[in-house]
Amino acid sequence: MEHLTPRLRRAAVATAALAAGGLILAGCAAASGDETTSAESADGVVEIVGVEVAVDEAARELLPEDIADTGSVAVATDAPYAPFEMFVSEGSEELTGVDVLLGQAIGVKLGIEFEFAQQGFDGIIPALQAGNFDVTMSAMTSSVERMDVLTFVDYSASGTGILTRAGNPDEIETYLDLCGKNVAVQSATSQAELVNGVWQAECEAEGLDPIVLSEFPSDSDAQLAITAGKAAASLLTKPSAGYVAKTTNDGDTFMVIEDPTAPNGYNATLNGIGVLKENEELAAAIQAALQSLMDDGTYTAILAEFGVEGIGIDEATINGAAN
Repeated sequence: MEHLTPRLRRAAVATAALAAGGLILAGCAAASGDETTSAESADGVVEIVGVEVAVDEAARELLPEDIADTGSVAVATDAPYAPFEMFVSEGSEELTGVDVLLGQAIGVKLGIEFEFAQQGFDGIIPALQAGNFDVTMSAMTSSVERMDVLTFVDYSASGTGILTRAGNPDEIETYLDLCGKNVAVQSATSQAELVNGVWQAECEAEGLDPIVLSEFPSDSDAQLAITAGKAAASLLTKPSAGYVAKTTNDGDTFMVIEDPTAPNGYNATLNGIGVLKENEELAAAIQAALQSLMDDGTYTAILAEFGVEGIGIDEATINGAAN
């Protein structure tokens, strides 16, 4: 969810947030499809996508004392945004997805709970600033602009993809083929910024009509615009586009445009786990836990569970986009 502008407690406050938004993920029981993807054993070891995960004492020692004592953090996310965060089944309030399982695994490494609750993407950063959440995991782009407020622990890299109708009736091969066409996008995302800040100028430079951009509250709304014939394409992160194309009506509804000049998507950037800048200790602990997951193979296994190994990075960096 390559978001650019804000799309972005401790025990009692976390409980209130979950009660208001509905229970999203409790403890260590997330599922993908019909298969259980995690289970806790009697000795505290948690199996996540077939990998046993245990506390990393070196990472846990980096936790702020109040969080270690409380044993949980409240995590803001905006679902559904497959494959990063999505409901395990229709009508369920329980979440699964890359971010959810990865957050769960980070929590295990730190010996605490990562408790996810719903928050509209453009309200995530204000909600963190208001003290409603400690962390955000919502496929958020680790943009330099956001670093005025957040510290990012970088955990993946992806760019913008183009989702269109199966069979590609509009004959879209690159982003320039969107010039003059109706295109749908979720509001307050870097996809909207990319169109308005870069692609429109390139359409003009090529003597083409501008992209007719329509912004929607969610990606699912943007995708409905395609099926309703109101848009030729929608823009979202390329792994998300691929997951939508693969899983919607057995792949018969959508397809992703493969531009060989941008195999990972256009304007590929780092995605990060965000915490407020003043919470440096928490960011350092999350970084250490994530690196531990990268080193022991859990990280790769979680990405593989959702078919998005291509977004993986080799090192858990802090504010890598600033470098």
